[in-house]
Amino acid sequence: MGSALQDGTLRFIADCHLGRLAKYLRFMGYDTLFFPTIPDTELIKIARDEARTILTRDAAMAQRKNVAVYLLGTVELHDQLCELAAHFGVEVGDDAHRRCLVCNAPLVRVCAAAIRKAVPEQVYETFDTFRQCPECGRIYWHGDHYRNMLHFLEQTARG
Repeated sequence: MGSALQDGTLRFIADCHLGRLAKYLRFMGYDTLFFPTIPDTELIKIARDEARTILTRDAAMAQRKNVAVYLLGTVELHDQLCELAAHFGVEVGDDAHRRCLVCNAPLVRVCAAAIRKAVPEQVYETFDTFRQCPECGRIYWHGDHYRNMLHFLEQTARG
């Protein structure tokens, strides 16, 4: 099936052609690495060392026997998410939007006062729940981008 930690948690590494898929998997709460450019040998080493399943559309990569690889048969994001839901059972769960969409680090909840100067005034006045990435500093709230991604995932789950 795929690589998982002993507790059953799925961990992925998406190849260089699947950046959008990686972003959505992170949004869904899945630990998903993505590098815009990375040699196959390094991708395989990381996958093996960190018990990750490589997600790819590259048939040659999928032939690797020394690492868990899943060959996606679909091109469109909606179809890819449906395919991963059918194969791995991925879904939006309680961990939704708990990872940085940019660098994959787990987000931490921060009080509004701590980020007041870092977000637009209207955002600060409109929202009261904020999360921040401890690695890259990016700040998240449940605005339009969040709602649009969630809506897309809900539509995808319905087929």
